[in-house]
Amino acid sequence: MTYKETLAWMFAKLPVYQDKGKSAYNGKMDNILLFSAFLKHPETKFKSIHVAGTNGKGSSSHMLASILQEAGYRVGLYTSPHLKDFRERIKINGKPIGKKQVVGFIKENKGFLEKNQLSFFEMTVGMAFYYFAKKKVDIAIVEVGLGGRLDSTNIITPEVALITNIGMDHVDMLGDTLSKIAMEKAGIIKESIPVVIGEYQEEVVEVFTSIAKSKNARLVFADQTIHKIYKTSLLGNYQSRNIKGVIAVLEELKAFAVKKKHIKRGLKKVVKNTGLLGRWQILDKNPMTVCDTAHNKEGLSYVIRQLEQQDFERLHIVLGFVKEKDLEGILPLFPKYAQYYFCRPNIMRGLDVAILAEKAHEQGLKGDSYSSVEEAFRAASKRAEKDDFIFIGGSTFTVAEVV
Repeated sequence: MTYKETLAWMFAKLPVYQDKGKSAYNGKMDNILLFSAFLKHPETKFKSIHVAGTNGKGSSSHMLASILQEAGYRVGLYTSPHLKDFRERIKINGKPIGKKQVVGFIKENKGFLEKNQLSFFEMTVGMAFYYFAKKKVDIAIVEVGLGGRLDSTNIITPEVALITNIGMDHVDMLGDTLSKIAMEKAGIIKESIPVVIGEYQEEVVEVFTSIAKSKNARLVFADQTIHKIYKTSLLGNYQSRNIKGVIAVLEELKAFAVKKKHIKRGLKKVVKNTGLLGRWQILDKNPMTVCDTAHNKEGLSYVIRQLEQQDFERLHIVLGFVKEKDLEGILPLFPKYAQYYFCRPNIMRGLDVAILAEKAHEQGLKGDSYSSVEEAFRAASKRAEKDDFIFIGGSTFTVAEVV
């Protein structure tokens, strides 16, 4: 099979969360443990850092990878979802896994994948860990897909774990309170392995404290212990929160020599070193055009706060969501004075644009509906003057169509 044919098979045969949502979420570890054994336990052949959280886990993972690269290490990076190409999920020192490696891995393991009906995510985790082991990375930064406790990535025993923060997202699978969600994220805490919590949140402190104590794991609240903030090439104001967690992780990473100069260089070269996309990413400056993948109440509140601090004559917002989002909680965050361009990201879980427009109008958000993200963006670009500001967001998958 060619790379294109291989991808088509992967997306057609294996349940993909970005398309099917909850029905593609296994919620069990059986399959990944079986696959790991079949692959001869690749996750035991490299050191790792495990990163979970509601917001900021992708940015934090890329920061850690960039800094460790600057320190001279061979660094694997596993993240999800991808924006443009599947291979973005699996990288070593910023270079995506080769097309030949993807094709070869699927060809070799196709029978097992079909027989055991693995999910897309389970297959991807197996591929990433196999690739990192084969290429002998010094360390891999592994981002949790969903939750933590029952996430396929949770077969690793990391050097350090990072939980960035807890917010109300994926409540249909992780629980309908912050404490329940924190319990799921805290599932990555392992016996005697230090864990860093990026943000001290009163509602969930007890969850982390009790679980860390039961596991004899050193617990660090980064925003209470880290006071020096370094500059980063990532432009979102919210990144200052992520940086504290990253620095705290590096302080716990005893077996790796990371100096201040590596931290400074790594944070300034995140995009260059890792290829990260979609975090307050400037697409154009005339008019200023920015996209961001924030997609829940907590993440979007930071982004909208920064948006409202910008200088512009008029604000144009291209907006599209996936179906299960809490629109009643999210839409009131958006400014009523902006001109909206409602659209539906081109995936099965994309929220119907008529529903979005209706809900938005109920909240006093005025605008027109479009048949695609591309059409909405084109309309905004056509209408915007040079002193205006265009923002594209609401979903990772909306952003994926413009970067």
